[in-house]
Amino acid sequence: MAREYLLHMGRAPRPGLAMIRYTLKCDREHSFESWFASAEGFERLRAEGRLACALCGSADVAKSLMAPALQASREPPDAAAKGALSTAASELETALAALRRQVEENSDYVGLNFAAEARAMHDGALPERPIHGEARLEEARALLEDGVPVAPLPFLPRRKTN
Repeated sequence: MAREYLLHMGRAPRPGLAMIRYTLKCDREHSFESWFASAEGFERLRAEGRLACALCGSADVAKSLMAPALQASREPPDAAAKGALSTAASELETALAALRRQVEENSDYVGLNFAAEARAMHDGALPERPIHGEARLEEARALLEDGVPVAPLPFLPRRKTN
């Protein structure tokens, strides 16, 4: 029985690394957010056609008008404000949360060892089991070229720590 292995090819921002969050909008009026290393990084990806709408896949993506995130005081936000962030804003967010739960509950996180583990299972060197993890684009491409059934995940993995 063929098993599908899951991976995420993106990387979470490193702690302490300054990132810019932009609200983006596609030509079909879908709004979504994404993180970029810099304003130049956003423009380079857009010019190369490497940005796409998270909802419909349209490559016609632009920055939306945004207000800066300012904190009025040094006091932490109240509990009501924290709770608002955990509420799904759309059906898509609800579906993505359900997919994340399904993947995390029914597969093992193998982290950066994803490519090696998926290949070993495909070759019969390890027993098959559902896994998810991270791989560089070149590793994922090589797995696909060799017939290893992998699929990208639409979310960043929660990193497992000791």
